Amino acid sequence: MPWLNPKRSPGGTRRPGLSTGRGTRLRIPGLLLGFTVALAVAGCVTRPPVEVPLASLPAAQRARATENVRVFHRVWDLVNRKHYDPKFQGAAWAELGVQHAAAAAAATDTAALYRVLNAMLEPLQDSHTQAQSPDQAFDHRTRTRARTGFNLVRMDDVWVVSEVLPGSPAEAAGVQVGWIVVSRDGRPVGAQLDFRPQPGDAVGWEFRDLNERVVRVAPVAKVLSTGPRQIARVLEGGWVYLRFDEFDAPDRRWLARQLADHATAPGLIIDLRRNPGGETFSLGITVGEFFDHRVDCGTFIGRDGGRSVKNSWQLGSARYRGKVAVLVDRNTGSAAEIFAAVMQDHGRATVIGRRTAGAVLASVFYPLPDGGRLQLSREDYVAPKGRRIEGTGVEPDLTVTRTLADLRAGRDPELDAAVRMLKGRQ
Repeated sequence: MPWLNPKRSPGGTRRPGLSTGRGTRLRIPGLLLGFTVALAVAGCVTRPPVEVPLASLPAAQRARATENVRVFHRVWDLVNRKHYDPKFQGAAWAELGVQHAAAAAAATDTAALYRVLNAMLEPLQDSHTQAQSPDQAFDHRTRTRARTGFNLVRMDDVWVVSEVLPGSPAEAAGVQVGWIVVSRDGRPVGAQLDFRPQPGDAVGWEFRDLNERVVRVAPVAKVLSTGPRQIARVLEGGWVYLRFDEFDAPDRRWLARQLADHATAPGLIIDLRRNPGGETFSLGITVGEFFDHRVDCGTFIGRDGGRSVKNSWQLGSARYRGKVAVLVDRNTGSAAEIFAAVMQDHGRATVIGRRTAGAVLASVFYPLPDGGRLQLSREDYVAPKGRRIEGTGVEPDLTVTRTLADLRAGRDPELDAAVRMLKGRQ
């Protein structure tokens, strides 16, 4: 089934490419690669028009380069044949293959190879196409990763703790929501934060706490679950707050149980502010929980222009009839923002918060020869009323912005606005 979960890595400009050329010889550190570039047209070949003779290399280099080239060819070929846009968003896919082949072959380790692969993919300007290394694929598959246990969000040009996971090293070290990051391992942190510790790593963090005092902690990373969280609570007045962090089988079953338990609640608040998306199948079932009849969930458009209308599933639907508010922000992605758009287009819910991520392409995961994976966009999407959401996102019915001061003070103005709406005061 198509997977509607955008890549987590920072976005950027993308370029596809493999173009024509002949007899090019490029010298790169440690390798002399001879290229025989065949005349080819992107879309008509199953391999990039670049051949990398490796027989003359030393055995150690040849083994590494041979594996690199296998992975590189697989990624290029899959995009060339299966990407949802046959014009590659205007990028020259053939030329990109030529441009990056030498660096891919010469990569001295897996991390370097996947940096090259993602640099090649970047010009596609695609929210759902990325190459995942074997380690990343394993983490995704097992839903575990070494971590210290706190999440950060960028607000007002600083990184601030937005959540501390129960039972985590961060919680044991006393880290609290609202603390502002000053440095990591004694170095200031910039706008991009890429932190991937190994089990047992003790990383020194310096924070400003809620009283502006400097606090230094060094929680030791351990393997923790990265699976989605599910939170349910009944608010004053009988309104029910439900948070789930993915559109998948466990979350949709959890939601079905909650709707059964709270069938007579006057209103629900569905919090999708940390939900990056998930499966189209689970999306259809989840939408169906709020209707007593099948509804249009939008249209998916394939590479050949074929259009497939997605409808909700009503089998086993809770047919919940109360009022619904949906909380969203820029971290709401893919299936989560499609859910918000569908509920909005059918007038079934009030969407509250900030514009969503604008990352709604349907993707499929393909295995790579070294154990990595390619997540590849296979279909575009338009909402029931015909709007395209990719790159633009869903605009809330009621825009509410949570500030750094709100976060540090423990206030949630988006949730407060949802309660007022359900009470009929907004």
